[in-house]
Amino acid sequence: MAAEKTAVEIRDDREHGKLVAYVDGAAAGVIAYFVMDPEPGALVPVHTVVERAHEGKGIAGSLAGEFYRMAAREGVPVVPLCPYVAKWAQRHPEQAPAVSEELVQGARRQLESHPELL
Repeated sequence: MAAEKTAVEIRDDREHGKLVAYVDGAAAGVIAYFVMDPEPGALVPVHTVVERAHEGKGIAGSLAGEFYRMAAREGVPVVPLCPYVAKWAQRHPEQAPAVSEELVQGARRQLESHPELL
């Protein structure tokens, strides 16, 4: 059965490190992320959550796609430490350029030294 698509509004809350999807004005999903130092080294998604009532409606995919478009507009790479975003990137290589292992390791080190980012 195909996933049901829902009209989603996505807003970046950079101050709090969240890309939030809204359905009918209510938060329906979020990608938590950080900006890799030195700014703007990369955008690093670390966690994706969709509210149970909105699962299966394409919201996580919409968030991941917008995350990559946002990074492209800013001219920075995405280092997908979030398992969902990493899988999405593998399925959409034309929208999600691969990054170097060095950049991935740098993002992991930054995340380990700042556990509050999780």
